[in-house]
Amino acid sequence: MKQPEALGARLASIEGHVKAIKRMVDEDAYCIDVLKQTYAVERALKRFEAELLRGHLATCVPAGFREGRKAEILTELGDVFELARR
Repeated sequence: MKQPEALGARLASIEGHVKAIKRMVDEDAYCIDVLKQTYAVERALKRFEAELLRGHLATCVPAGFREGRKAEILTELGDVFELARR
């Protein structure tokens, strides 16, 4: 599976889980059950982010270096790592 397809599949799965959480809230499901689902979505988002970053590092970063955009690429990576720490 190509990366965009894999990422799309991950997002579709996350979307399904979020819709299920909304349905649970609408149906006044037990709070702990809802929280368990939200934690599962958080973990799924982290896996999505990791896969997206892996792809970026494997494709976009080397291409940017070849194109002479090293400083820009390094700044972007620094910014995204700073965001991740917040």
